[in-house]
Amino acid sequence: MPFALVTGGGVRVGRSIALALGRAGYDVVVHANRSVKEAAEVVKELQALGRTARVEAVDLSLPDGPAQLASRVPALDLLVNSAAAYEHASFADITRAQLDRMLSVNVIAPFLLTQALLPALKASSAGCVVNITDMAVSHAYTPTHFFAHYLASKAALDQLTRAWALELGPSIRVNAVAPGPVAMAAQTSLGQRSDILTRIPLRREGQPEDVAQAVVFLAQAPYITGQTLRVDGGLSVA
Repeated sequence: MPFALVTGGGVRVGRSIALALGRAGYDVVVHANRSVKEAAEVVKELQALGRTARVEAVDLSLPDGPAQLASRVPALDLLVNSAAAYEHASFADITRAQLDRMLSVNVIAPFLLTQALLPALKASSAGCVVNITDMAVSHAYTPTHFFAHYLASKAALDQLTRAWALELGPSIRVNAVAPGPVAMAAQTSLGQRSDILTRIPLRREGQPEDVAQAVVFLAQAPYITGQTLRVDGGLSVA
């Protein structure tokens, strides 16, 4: 069975990715930090599907967090960098501590984790990395105001996707999935939500399962690398 590691796999999009991979035949390590209880429930669902699964609880924002997690995953076919920090803040008020945490979780952690897992991914016959970025880094839309530090971090991860694809091929493929309005943030007002929905060609908000299906597709597409797949209902072309 192919083996996958999904960071932030206990809740929301990460949860759906872990379960979709299980249904696609992957054994899964579900990483969590604060959502360990939820991750344990995901593991139970994966085991009910007949998959081998376990939780690894690590704070990836700590300097040695990525190395700790990598040391617990000796064999790997697919890494999904899904864990993320997300915060609403006015640019004028963002502190250095807030910026540092956003970059630490959303850029530095996947950078160091992917680096530490290179031997395992290269040993696989089909090593693959999928980063979860954000459609808004290239196509801003309401309500992406007041998320400057978040968007900067996701833009960096999007660029790393292409840099890694160039440097790590042919043994490792690297792609990204960029969700648009998927499980919109609590800060999104009813008016903003309505405005967004009227501009989406598919006329609906995305679901975590939509992102998960895109991850499974990229994981199983052997001639695709260096690409960012937008899962946005067509909003980026509207």
